[in-house]
Amino acid sequence: MQEPRAWLWRWPLAFLLVLITVVSTTHAAKHGDFKTCSQSSFCRRLRSLSERAQASGFHSPYSLGDGYLSDAAQQGGASWTFSLDTELYPDIHFALTVDFLSKGDGIARLRVDEVGSKLPWKRYNEAAKWALVDPEPALTAVGNVKKVSSKGQTRFTYGVNSDLELIVDHAPFKVTFRRSGEDIMYINERNLFHMEHFRSKAETPAQVDGGDAAAVSEQQVFSATSGKKDTTWFEGEPDAELWEERFSKWTDSKPKGPEAFSVDISFPGVEHIFGLAEHASPLSLPSTDGGRYTEPYRLWNVDIFEYEHDSTMALYGAIPLVHAQNTKHSVGLLSLVASETLVDVVHAKSGVQTHWMSESGIMDLLILPGPDPASLFKQYAALTGTTDLPPQWSLGYHQCRWNYIDDTDVLEVQRRFDEEDIPLDVTWLDIEYAEEHRYFDWDKKHFPDPVKLQNEVGAKGRKMVAIVDPHIKRTDDFRIYKDAQDKNVITKKSDGKTNFEGWCWTGSSVWVDFFNPASWSWWKDMFSFNVWKDSTKFLFIWNDMNEPSVFDGPEISMPRDNVHHGGWEHRDVHNINGMMFHRATHDALVVREEPAKRSFVLSRSFFAGSQRYGAIWTGDNMGTWDHMAGETSMLLSLNICGMTFCGADVGGFFGNPSPEMLIRWYQAGAFMPFFRAHAHIDTKRREPYLYEDPYKSIMRDTIRLRYTMLPIWYTAFHEASRTGTPTMRPQYVVFPKDDKGFAVDDQYYVGGSGLLVKPVTAPSVDSSQVYLSDNQPYYNYFTHHFYPASDSVRNVTVPSPLESFPLLVQGGNILPIRARARRASTLMWRDPFTLVVALRRQGDAQGELYLDDGESFAYANGDYVWRGFRAVSERGQTVVSSFDKASSENGSALTRLGSWASQIADVHVEKLVILGLETKPTSVTVEGEAGDLAWVWEDGCAATDKAEGTASRLTIKAPGVRVLREWSIRIV
Repeated sequence: MQEPRAWLWRWPLAFLLVLITVVSTTHAAKHGDFKTCSQSSFCRRLRSLSERAQASGFHSPYSLGDGYLSDAAQQGGASWTFSLDTELYPDIHFALTVDFLSKGDGIARLRVDEVGSKLPWKRYNEAAKWALVDPEPALTAVGNVKKVSSKGQTRFTYGVNSDLELIVDHAPFKVTFRRSGEDIMYINERNLFHMEHFRSKAETPAQVDGGDAAAVSEQQVFSATSGKKDTTWFEGEPDAELWEERFSKWTDSKPKGPEAFSVDISFPGVEHIFGLAEHASPLSLPSTDGGRYTEPYRLWNVDIFEYEHDSTMALYGAIPLVHAQNTKHSVGLLSLVASETLVDVVHAKSGVQTHWMSESGIMDLLILPGPDPASLFKQYAALTGTTDLPPQWSLGYHQCRWNYIDDTDVLEVQRRFDEEDIPLDVTWLDIEYAEEHRYFDWDKKHFPDPVKLQNEVGAKGRKMVAIVDPHIKRTDDFRIYKDAQDKNVITKKSDGKTNFEGWCWTGSSVWVDFFNPASWSWWKDMFSFNVWKDSTKFLFIWNDMNEPSVFDGPEISMPRDNVHHGGWEHRDVHNINGMMFHRATHDALVVREEPAKRSFVLSRSFFAGSQRYGAIWTGDNMGTWDHMAGETSMLLSLNICGMTFCGADVGGFFGNPSPEMLIRWYQAGAFMPFFRAHAHIDTKRREPYLYEDPYKSIMRDTIRLRYTMLPIWYTAFHEASRTGTPTMRPQYVVFPKDDKGFAVDDQYYVGGSGLLVKPVTAPSVDSSQVYLSDNQPYYNYFTHHFYPASDSVRNVTVPSPLESFPLLVQGGNILPIRARARRASTLMWRDPFTLVVALRRQGDAQGELYLDDGESFAYANGDYVWRGFRAVSERGQTVVSSFDKASSENGSALTRLGSWASQIADVHVEKLVILGLETKPTSVTVEGEAGDLAWVWEDGCAATDKAEGTASRLTIKAPGVRVLREWSIRIV
């Protein structure tokens, strides 16, 4: 966030001088605040490997030594450890461990670490401890992996169908992953694997050869400390910043010296790879070897001001995961490293080549075998967990800005939303609610009775969210600071003893080290109602600035040589830091009530596994057409990387969008998993009710549309919580055999509902082109216009006047919606349903509906409703029926132990709308009941027709069937 100039008088002059370096009056990312590859010594060294690899005689100096360091038979599971040596330094040794996991249908794990070092350091090896559900995943039984060794090669055969192979070539070191005899992935095919070993720093150059210290070259120093006469053919010329590195005015002491590593990973026969969230780039990652991008994709969580809409620059989160896709297979790779990582991507004739470069840590690669996107999601979820099933109300509309100035302002927002009949679930408070930005301490001048305010908002069925950032004001009269000091849980400077101090919104600040277990129970106490007496059950939390953002630090963050619990440097854990704060707050909110309730915590920073703790958003975006257009690909990338509960600031954080642009932002936002409007303090107020018609009405209708579709979103999140499948699904995920759709990233499907959305992200648009992959009809959700099935992929033209946008229903789906949008979603739980049945050309359709109480964990004990719906065409009639989805999935009857399900026993289906029937019915009846139902027929195109037009529509009114019961409606 940017501090407004009008408020600068609040801080002392020293802070203003720091702040001036952060705040910009121009709308552009400040490139000078952040390193490029050439400004990072480890990236310079490792990236240049790929240039030297073109030289004649270049080869990998790494090879596997004779024998094993350990064998599976000794460990009781499928794990083998080999010695890995380098000809560059004969006295330096590494270990390669190959594991085959029992979960994930064939996940293989490769780890490389230095062994036998006489120096007191070790490489960071705890990323898995935080990212994985089980830090040491169980191994598959030895008998399930067949190992065959021959001269120079070890071959493993494994997998559910024994169709997977991992082939380890000993000299030079190379790994091939193969499925059904086809090479799918190569590791070190291009000989770019390199792990810098720990070494002693020469005390003075004079000690190298006894000569004049000033005359000794860097080459001599490097050679003396490495013990090798010539390594330049592989490592390049010596780098002067091996032991100390400068960037702008900051110096990184690098006490352990060089410890970076790189590895090349190639995907033969592939044209598209996806992932590496978070970047403002296309979903299908372009090359970084020139043209569009020249810098590698950077994974280093930063607080970036007004980020560019098309760039490889680092953003707020880092998930080192990629999917590689062609029409025959999918494969994934997760690199569990928490230090700064940069990835080059090259699209070659043979496939896609990637080069991964990390500053520190062990190499820890997990190969997700696929063979399709759905399998990749399950495999990744088996490792890192799934998105927690969120509170149902958190999928409603959130209204935020920096800042609602007092309690009167907050209550006026509630009143105006009600007056204009616009649904609203959550009102947010940014940093100004807290006295001197001392989070937890409300500014009683403007919010004199926070509990009363929260209760008034809660009485309307709504919630509030307040920000709690990680920086803690360094003043002895602030209880949070005093506690953190007393418990010794503050992040340390490079000496490992002195508390690190920096500047952020509070002024002089410290940062809790959430890697320290002593902080966890204390942080839970801070959110208990007994301790935070100004909080209630209606208040939830926003964790911003947790990269961490440090205004006077290098790259607006924490120095890399700071020290965390366990003696690890900040460089080792930086990309996990934000997740640890998110995790601690999530855990605190879960236990503050008895029985426990689901938490809602929004985070800006994240890492692999963050999906277990709540939602994230894409940070400080711009209110521009370019940024709006770019958000779709960013959110799709986040979804395939596991962060499915995500959204972007509707309207853009910066700027004053025109009414047309704001409407298009709302239409896009209504189909983001997390739907929040937010704005900078310098922007004009832009709550929907402030606009004249028709703009106000269009925004109102868009928000109401979101509420009618909440059952679809909640069902999608239920699936995500079970399988890891995204709530926003790009084209390649739904149609992995259609390579023409792999690069499509401006439209997507909502869960498994068949809803296809394409936001309008350009001005003065009255029609849009939508790409369709499958041989099925599609129906315009708003007008029921019919787009016929086709044997080939096609683009269809969808009218997109200001009040509308492309929202199509794929034939073969049944949508359960609640047509009555109330002022808050919490008031809709007993409302009836409408089923929209969109028939396939074969005359059938299916859908599902998941419901629970929306806030507790009673669903874990079976207190939920999971219904399936199907429509089938048989013997000249169509039958629409309901069945127990849980029973069909689990093979056993659904057990409902709690009371919630019984409270909705009378919730019924008030209407069915069936699209694409061939002929007008003669009767519509509920099976087992006498009498014809009331229905209305509108003639039009059938699902089997070959020409566009308006679809036929049968509307069945008040069928009298209930959601919890099985029923059949026959249409003859």
